[in-house]
Amino acid sequence: MIGLWDTTGNEVVKALAAERRSAGGVASGMALTLIVVVDEKRVREAEAAATIAAAAHPCRLVVVVRTEVERDRNRLDAEIVVGGRLGPCEAVVTRMYGRLALHAESVVMPLLVPDVPVVDVVARRAAGRDRDRLPRRGGRPADHRRGAGRRPDRGAAAAGPGLRTGRHDLAWTRITPWRALVAGAFDTTQARVTEATVVAPASDPTAALMCGWLGSRLGISPRREPTSAFPRMREVQLRCANGDELILTREDSLATFRRSGQDDRKLPLVRRPLGDELAEELRRLDADQVYAEALGATAGLTDLEQHPAQRVHVWKDPATAQRAEAGVTAHTGTSAEH
Repeated sequence: MIGLWDTTGNEVVKALAAERRSAGGVASGMALTLIVVVDEKRVREAEAAATIAAAAHPCRLVVVVRTEVERDRNRLDAEIVVGGRLGPCEAVVTRMYGRLALHAESVVMPLLVPDVPVVDVVARRAAGRDRDRLPRRGGRPADHRRGAGRRPDRGAAAAGPGLRTGRHDLAWTRITPWRALVAGAFDTTQARVTEATVVAPASDPTAALMCGWLGSRLGISPRREPTSAFPRMREVQLRCANGDELILTREDSLATFRRSGQDDRKLPLVRRPLGDELAEELRRLDADQVYAEALGATAGLTDLEQHPAQRVHVWKDPATAQRAEAGVTAHTGTSAEH
């Protein structure tokens, strides 16, 4: 491990190359560049997830931590790990302070592995007014983006313009086991589903996507039943035209499947760690048509996968906005005195 304090982007690139040579790396052997934008409190969580994902997809991990953007003095600290505690990946953890934190792409761009896809993951808590200030190639964002836990109605507006290039939400990956169990329930029946109910907390993004998936696949309008007794999606209820009911209820790491006229069955429904979900997402980096249809049904939009792959991002300097607000406050105070 190499630690660089109050350094420059050029020094980080040199130190990474030197560390690779000392580790015996001749060719990169990297399948992609994974960029993670997180808050300081979630750096270890991001590293743990990347370690699991890197076991299946060797990558160069670039962690971007941006803090204290109002500081007058710019500063860049970096930690470089090749192999070691983060598994088969090359990791660069950068901490940016001051105005530099608003231009993270200037530091990250030279760290991208040539000729491989670039995937960035934006944690929900790290998403602010400058969340889209991420590495750009030829004026466009990174090749693929994975969000974590955003509201699907807002995600549709953000993901729609670039959905064909692989903009996804890990909340969609989180319901893969649910979708597999629900789909498997129709292996022994041909009855048409007429009603569907999803029981989950009102703010659970996975429940919204589950409703969108059921609606897009079955041609119905699922109903959401909010609950505060459980921290995550609790139950999926389906009612068929022949009167049968299919109910899937989660109990810790198991699910109980109930069908009219049959005995209850226990099925595995384990909550996977973030690293496993990320590894699943990295298996395919093309556009997901099923996700696009589910997201469109959730937000009431159509043909999201047909939207242009490019979009225009308008960035506003938060420091300028703060100065403007301060000027308005000062002017209002002066007027009140007169």
